[in-house]
Amino acid sequence: TGAWESADPSPKQIFYAVLGFSWTVYLWEAYLSYRQRRIYRSTTHVPQELGKIMDSETFEKSRLYQLDKSNFSFWSGLYSETEGTLILLLGGIPFLWGVAGSVTARFGFSPDYEITQSLVFLTLATLFSAFTGLPWSLYNTFVIEEKHGFNQQTLGFFLKDAVKKFVVTQCILLPVTSLLLYIIKIGGDYFFIYAWLFTLAVSLVLVTIYADYIAPLFDKFTPLPEGELKTEIETMAKSISFPLTKVYVVEASWLRINHSFNAYFYGFFKNKRIVLFDTLLEDYSPLNKAGDPQPEQPESEETSSESKAKPKNKKQGCNNPEILAVLGHELGHWKLGHTVKNIVISQMNSFLCFSLFAVLIGRKELFVAFGFTDSQPTLIGLMIIFQFIFSPYNELLSFCLTVLSRRFEFQADAFARAMGKASELYSALIKLNKDNLGFPVADWLFSMWHYSHPPLLERLRALGSVKQD
Repeated sequence: TGAWESADPSPKQIFYAVLGFSWTVYLWEAYLSYRQRRIYRSTTHVPQELGKIMDSETFEKSRLYQLDKSNFSFWSGLYSETEGTLILLLGGIPFLWGVAGSVTARFGFSPDYEITQSLVFLTLATLFSAFTGLPWSLYNTFVIEEKHGFNQQTLGFFLKDAVKKFVVTQCILLPVTSLLLYIIKIGGDYFFIYAWLFTLAVSLVLVTIYADYIAPLFDKFTPLPEGELKTEIETMAKSISFPLTKVYVVEASWLRINHSFNAYFYGFFKNKRIVLFDTLLEDYSPLNKAGDPQPEQPESEETSSESKAKPKNKKQGCNNPEILAVLGHELGHWKLGHTVKNIVISQMNSFLCFSLFAVLIGRKELFVAFGFTDSQPTLIGLMIIFQFIFSPYNELLSFCLTVLSRRFEFQADAFARAMGKASELYSALIKLNKDNLGFPVADWLFSMWHYSHPPLLERLRALGSVKQD
């Protein structure tokens, strides 16, 4: 931030301030992860307070799993910070912009076709990051998640999924970006208001269509069959005036990485739907279907130990009263206005950023700092300002939102408790933590900075039924 406090920072000062801040954040986060890794290494026995909650075998499994994940994130974090630095130092952004220009020129577009060039640039940039991220993603899925019994994918499924995600992302990203750039170009003095209204409209449309049109491209959604659970969910929704229209189950969510996701709701006004993941539901979870072999895991020794380990938790997922308690928590977010508050905060932030962007976009030195001496493309301006110049503000905002999110989680837990579901939520949280091999001991600084949900023990204490010896 120091860079733009002096009267007129030189392009060089801006560049090194951005780079310096990026490394400062990286080192801070690396330090926090180091503190947390120390806890994974040193906490080898179940703390007394957790004695009744977690058996020592699950505790040890979760410790080793989180240690592997932490070591992996250290190396992948170091790689991406180094890659980002090299891209900046070697002028990767202007280079790619030039490549995009050559491609558009080959198709007979002059440099005046800035939006066309921007779309080619965006496609090349996302392709680049997809390819450089692929080895890390493969290692995470087929080494770490596989080793700890979570991966259920074949390589073919993984690659098909990755291509599908890439294509769907491009189908949304490219039209939205071209319209945004067009609005900024023709919007005149008040373009930032129109740009903000456009992004607001896009986010509302995406929220509306995501579960109906985008998510089903990747997972199978089936209506929850009539029965006891559905009736109880409908009764609970009615009791708090939640305008529920449909309840879906996401089947085969376990085909990717077999973690227990729980539930979410979506929809505007009087048209709300609830989505439950099959890994949350004891009666639906594929791992509970007796005699079903775990698909495609040839490493017999590793797999047999892992598949035997699963029934140690008796079953994956929760029983009906626990599912209702989890839903009580989720509906608490709605009843307490957390969803609306989050939308309002995010839109206020978006408006503020577009207003500041309008002030800064005319500053030629920002472009020169990142190697754009002759031209000032709007897309590059968006990238420089939103990603680099705003990074101190983004970090601060992200931390504040994490703190707020933890507060909302406690409030939603309290809402479920007020509905008389404290003991069910208590046991559900323990089960979900076991299913995901969550490690229940956290360094205070690491959890304060990173955890959007309070640590398990804090939530259990707040539910008020921790059995104190």
